[in-house]
Amino acid sequence: MDLQLLGKTAVVNGASQGIGFAIARRLAAEGADLLISARKEAALISAAEQISMETGRKVRAVVGDLRMADGCDTILAAVHECGGADILVNNGGAPPLGAALDFDDLRWSRAFEQNLLSVVRMIRGVVPAMAARGGGSIVNITALCTLQPMPNFGLSVSTWAGVLGIAKTLSLELGPKNIRVNTLCPGLIDTARADLVDGPVSSGPGNSELQEALKSIPLGRKGDPAEIAAVATFLASPLASYVTGTTLAVDGGISKNLI
Repeated sequence: MDLQLLGKTAVVNGASQGIGFAIARRLAAEGADLLISARKEAALISAAEQISMETGRKVRAVVGDLRMADGCDTILAAVHECGGADILVNNGGAPPLGAALDFDDLRWSRAFEQNLLSVVRMIRGVVPAMAARGGGSIVNITALCTLQPMPNFGLSVSTWAGVLGIAKTLSLELGPKNIRVNTLCPGLIDTARADLVDGPVSSGPGNSELQEALKSIPLGRKGDPAEIAAVATFLASPLASYVTGTTLAVDGGISKNLI
């Protein structure tokens, strides 16, 4: 199926590994040129080289830390040098796990900046050129805990809930500009490291909840990053031209909510 992405320009953050890498790889396989970002230069360059070699598409790597305003500015400056973007995928790490009230104001502020304010900054930065190009698609990656809160995930749940709110609001405000805004909430995904937390999920707060959740997945397994990438790429494509303001769980059926 042709997703009509040939020649489109896509910006994918957090693309050096895991879900972000899988999304960037799939977008390029469908014909998009890429600007990818991450904090760690060596891993990012390796990812860019692999994707370019596999797909033959142009891939520009920009080192930037989404947790900082100047990191977002660095990425956005590179986007502007490319003439803007048709697709933006907001993807990144997550704050640490632990009891919500055990974190001080500084840690809460950092979580807000990392998960929510980075999304606002990136969208605000790409929208003018995206609108001038005739519109586009924005896909935010959060996690299933945004829809189904669990103990020890308070920092992520609270700040990613804000992403759901701003995404819905912007779908209304940007719809007239032909810019769509949607959010994916992946469940337990089999990545080289846990994309959900700062560190492995095999130890520390939240591990027991994750292990119990794994047993409850109706499909009986973790998801593959490529499965998240397939959904994200469809939402980014013109084939999803009537889909905006949607929050979609990609979780093997583990979520229990009807809506």
